[in-house]
Amino acid sequence: MIRTFFVAGAAIALAACTTVSAPGPSEVGAGDISLKTMQTAVKSLASDEFEGRGVGTVGEEKTVSYLIEQFRQAGLQPGNKGHWVQEVPLVEITGSNFAPLTITGGQQALSFKDGSDWVGVSYREAAKTRIEDSELVFVGYGINAPEKGWNDYAGIDMKGKTAVILVNDPDYETQGLEGEFNGRAMTFYGRWTYKFEEAARQGATAAIIVHDEFPAAYGWNVVESSWTGPQAYAQSADGGAIQTAMNGWVQKPVAEKILASAGQDLGALSAAAKRKGFKAVPLGLKLSTSFDNAVRKFQSQNVIAMLPGSERPDEYVLYTAHWDHLGRCGANAAGDDICNGAIDNATGTAALVALGEAHAKAGAPARSLVFLAVTAEESGLLGSAYYAANPVFPLDQTVGGVNMDALSMAGPAKDVTVVGGGKSMLDGYLDRALVALGRTATPEPTPEKGYYYRSDHFSFAKRGVPMLYIDGGEDLIDGGKAAGAAFAKEYTEKDYHQPSDAYREAWHWNGVMADLQLYYRLGRMLAMSDEWPNWVEGDEFKAARDASCAASAKGC
Repeated sequence: MIRTFFVAGAAIALAACTTVSAPGPSEVGAGDISLKTMQTAVKSLASDEFEGRGVGTVGEEKTVSYLIEQFRQAGLQPGNKGHWVQEVPLVEITGSNFAPLTITGGQQALSFKDGSDWVGVSYREAAKTRIEDSELVFVGYGINAPEKGWNDYAGIDMKGKTAVILVNDPDYETQGLEGEFNGRAMTFYGRWTYKFEEAARQGATAAIIVHDEFPAAYGWNVVESSWTGPQAYAQSADGGAIQTAMNGWVQKPVAEKILASAGQDLGALSAAAKRKGFKAVPLGLKLSTSFDNAVRKFQSQNVIAMLPGSERPDEYVLYTAHWDHLGRCGANAAGDDICNGAIDNATGTAALVALGEAHAKAGAPARSLVFLAVTAEESGLLGSAYYAANPVFPLDQTVGGVNMDALSMAGPAKDVTVVGGGKSMLDGYLDRALVALGRTATPEPTPEKGYYYRSDHFSFAKRGVPMLYIDGGEDLIDGGKAAGAAFAKEYTEKDYHQPSDAYREAWHWNGVMADLQLYYRLGRMLAMSDEWPNWVEGDEFKAARDASCAASAKGC
């Protein structure tokens, strides 16, 4: 998961919500959600025994076996035609023996150390990555958006060249939600996944993103821990040949030195890149580096459980969470090299079990409930993307759902933070559930960080399935917004994607349990309703849903 928790600050108003009819609160009621189940599952999944739940490792084997047994004990059924898992074909590429990143042709030769100055990986299944004297081109935000009349690559042939790219999209610093790229709210064009994909489409040999903490939404420590060690990718027929030879990141001060060597100023070029009509700037510099790759193909697994519906079992409501984390990572000062991923995302995975158990106790609703624990989210939403492309349950018969990624241990809050609010008619269900629970919705305070595109719900949303993504609230009952901001800061700076994200006996669980009551009601209301919520008019995902529904003989 590439995200942080809520950040206190001036909130931007939610877009207008479109409501739909939904079962009233009295028809749903509170769920019998077990605190013991939650605590036991999080503690187990985040224990050293599971070795950080790295995909394709012994940790995965233990995680999958554990989840199957927990789903069975919860009273759920196998979700994939009598089987508990869906195979997800992945390839693991582990880089080693990194040469320095060298820059020549400028005012002085430069050399940068991997890890502390830059990180790089290859998506290609090749034993050796070698880049020699690749011409550097500053391509601004690296966006090619014909529908917006915006092309940072216009007029330049990138074959054999390395793209130097800014993180986020051009108008992230604006205060409102109006602009070429939704103003302060990040679009998919701002995500690193898009930028690397577009560089490859342009024929680039390599792509380097300039890390800047505010628009990236995380520090260099997160980049270093996430982009070193084994990296998992989706298997492809061409072995990744259409990808760039190398994708990577450089620290902002490193980028400043590189551009200064070319007689350029990063700040000035960045300002120019924010304006429509920007033209890519060849830097007159050449980049070289090399590293070895160990390539391993394997089958990872999504775990799928379900509670069949009593009246319309071929209509499905989703709960999703990713079970994976980083596995073994860079050791901390104490020598601990296991990134346990307790909050991220043993909490969300455990919630699948606890919610499944609660729904089973309450009895089957009209529609079927699906509990989907996906693999390889940390590697780029690979497990959810594979399911969405190869759905066990047809997407045109999937009503919508709720994604749970890193539940907040800050304590109970008066509100919840709605990520991507105003996008779909699911907001009507959220409004009703919040009223029943005496809570309120707070708009996403940092839309420039693009959280809606950073977790597994996005894999379903871009194929048309309405999905909710809700964080713990900002306004804590004990300590208000200041306490919420303090918890967020501490977690982000010290624990996120680090070995210290471990289970803590001192945690107070009442906030998580309150959030689970909200998730329970949302799933139950959707599963009891006969409505088919859609995206609001003008939303980027509505066309995909409309096309899916138009082609469907049943379902939406």
